[in-house]
Amino acid sequence: MEAGSHSAMGAPGPILGAPKRRTGEKVIQILLVLAAAISVLTTVGIVLSLAGETFLFFTEGSLTRSGQPTAPVGVFDFLFGTTWAPQATPEPSLGVLPLITGTFVVSGISLVVAIPLGLAAAIYLAEYSSTRVRKLVKPVLELLAGIPTIVFGFFALVFFTPLLKDLGIELSSFNALSAGVIMGFMVLPTIASLSEDAMRAVPASLREGSFGLGASRLQTSLRVVFPAALSGIVAAIVLGVSRAVGETMIVLIAGGIEPNFSLNPTISLETMTAFIANTGKGDVPAETVQFKAIFAVGALLFLITLVMNAISIRFVRKYRQVYE
Repeated sequence: MEAGSHSAMGAPGPILGAPKRRTGEKVIQILLVLAAAISVLTTVGIVLSLAGETFLFFTEGSLTRSGQPTAPVGVFDFLFGTTWAPQATPEPSLGVLPLITGTFVVSGISLVVAIPLGLAAAIYLAEYSSTRVRKLVKPVLELLAGIPTIVFGFFALVFFTPLLKDLGIELSSFNALSAGVIMGFMVLPTIASLSEDAMRAVPASLREGSFGLGASRLQTSLRVVFPAALSGIVAAIVLGVSRAVGETMIVLIAGGIEPNFSLNPTISLETMTAFIANTGKGDVPAETVQFKAIFAVGALLFLITLVMNAISIRFVRKYRQVYE
């Protein structure tokens, strides 16, 4: 009687399929841990490979392409030298500032193009467009991210540079301006898509409250939604910056490989990634200073992106908004 009443009162019985569900969850957890571990191990492997060769670059001598020995490169001379000529004989010059300058000039031009257009597209898709238009425009916009970068590079070289010349702009056949502008269109989908996702994640109650106070759609977009989504927008911009700094084929094809220490975007400027790609083609002996410089430049590029990611994390944490 007591047992029957207990059953009638709805005592919990055995949960069907619980062991199977727990096993599935454990398998998924193990796969996620493995994925995270692979990412960490890959990063550690990259750091170790760069660190070892970079240490030898600064502590041991190398050979020129003609076989003559050279003295170790000083860290100060490497970071602050204004002449980059690792193939020069008898004494190569390894001041990396021309590569750093070229990298930031091209990346800066691309961001001048990508950030305003990307944020404008994000605001339109999140706040102004209808659902039908959004479903049509956003995939087309994101399609730009799927185009191979070598196609962007050839487009900049054979179409955009001649177009600028026809408009009366005096520039070299290989120049930072064309490479930077076209790179901006490559980075644009990343900034636009992630910023739009961040803005659409803002609760509708904030928009309704703004409209209730008499604000226009533009005021609501810029003064309410945009600040509320600022952490996601900053993350999108930093991701775009990282992609611009690490881009190779566009700058290699359209920007040229002349390491000029200049801020003039109408001439050829070599970036760090262009040097790495051009030198690592396989026809440079491994004992030469030119080959060993690949690792030093790669380590410097890694540190630059690491600093940018650290800054982005700080900004994201500072401006993060939590909604319930």
